[in-house]
Amino acid sequence: MSSETGKSQTVDPAPLIADTTDEGILLRAVNHAYGELQTLAGIELQAPAHSVIGLVGPSGCGKSTLLELVCGLREASAGEVAVGGATEADQRLARCAFMPQRDLLLPWYSAIDNAALALRNQGMGQREARSAAGALFERFGLAGFEAARPAELSGGMRQRVAFLRTLVAGKPVLALDEPFASLDAITRAEMQEWLATALRTDPRTVVLVTHDVEEALYLCDRVTVLSARPARIVAELRAPAPRAEDRDAAVTDPVFVAAREAALRALRAGSA
Repeated sequence: MSSETGKSQTVDPAPLIADTTDEGILLRAVNHAYGELQTLAGIELQAPAHSVIGLVGPSGCGKSTLLELVCGLREASAGEVAVGGATEADQRLARCAFMPQRDLLLPWYSAIDNAALALRNQGMGQREARSAAGALFERFGLAGFEAARPAELSGGMRQRVAFLRTLVAGKPVLALDEPFASLDAITRAEMQEWLATALRTDPRTVVLVTHDVEEALYLCDRVTVLSARPARIVAELRAPAPRAEDRDAAVTDPVFVAAREAALRALRAGSA
């Protein structure tokens, strides 16, 4: 937050108008606290259907809490949270697939059964669910590990199984809490490129939490920069467009580099 104005900085002043009746997301004057600890203060956020919104901010500022509010896993202390026009927690949860930072794979299930778990919970038979999830294993670099238990997988592979489980759930809203944080740099870049392609072919409304400004700008339409706790919005940036489909070309484009520097400046200001 700027010490001169005490107000949030909007790098791109263009309004973001959400269609909240069509799987868009709306947060209005949202505050949240755990007892005496205030984590969110006056959050105003709108995301149209099929847009990808990134949240970046200092560690512990409340980014994950914000995701949980969107998904109906928590209720705000004050303010309004709506997904597709629905404000009740159970209705928001029905519209969202949430991927937490930890993979939460079931240790007694194989990789393919973990990936298919959301489909089984929706009533799909085991064979059909395995077939639907298994079709993506090669694309995720998991081919040949369908029968492996989580303990037999690397950390990166476990996270890919968890991400696959989130995607195949078929929910219109994806809430991703640092989905690639545990992957090595090369695999992370490959998965970013894959996700960008997947969202072009199968659009979803996405809220992505990440500490990686470059990742946020590459994957998202807009990036919201949060301050230190209690989190306030200190900047909103529109990602450079059009973005090259090739990730290396996108992130080295001078316009992209300038946007990344603007986001880092806002992040440093919000952490002060």
